[in-house]
Amino acid sequence: MCWSATADLAAGSAVAAVGVACAALVREVRELPLATLPLLLGAHQIVESVVWRSGGGGGPATVVWAVIALPLLAVWVPAGVMCVAPPRARLRLAFPLAAGALTSAWLAHGLATEPVTAEIRGHTVGYVLHASPVPLLVMGYLLATVGSLLLSGDRRLFVLGVLAAVGATACWALWRLEFVSTWCAVAALCSVVLLGWVRARRTSA
Repeated sequence: MCWSATADLAAGSAVAAVGVACAALVREVRELPLATLPLLLGAHQIVESVVWRSGGGGGPATVVWAVIALPLLAVWVPAGVMCVAPPRARLRLAFPLAAGALTSAWLAHGLATEPVTAEIRGHTVGYVLHASPVPLLVMGYLLATVGSLLLSGDRRLFVLGVLAAVGATACWALWRLEFVSTWCAVAALCSVVLLGWVRARRTSA
């Protein structure tokens, strides 16, 4: 997520604050899953600050981090998009939602049956979960999260999907090099886009 415990804690607190602002602006209950996504992302980063300070390993913070990052987000994002999608988009959004549900179930099974560990690698944290087939899980995860945003039928959510796709690719490349973890910056940008989305819906209501 971020390059140090301090960066994770600071970024997580800021992203969570954006999430509070998003939730405060919500006018319809069906908007809450997406509006509170920054709260979830902020909490995720704060949890990782604990992983940093504990030196990695397979402790409770590592498990909580993995639960949020893997099975929870895989179904949270497509379900949130489905909740706010216009009727014309719901049929095509059934595919990302189904992919998210299946991917989430498989990842949850992996977490329940295999240990997950974290390792500090310079300015990054590497997480290891023995779940397979990895390519299929990655495809399902991306279809559920990024795919649902791109197929949402909402211009701002489409922009969010593009930002998430580009940001995830760049962050993955930097993480693979064990240079620096920068996903916290992408999470912050995505949270600001979601704040704009909530404000736009409130104005048009």
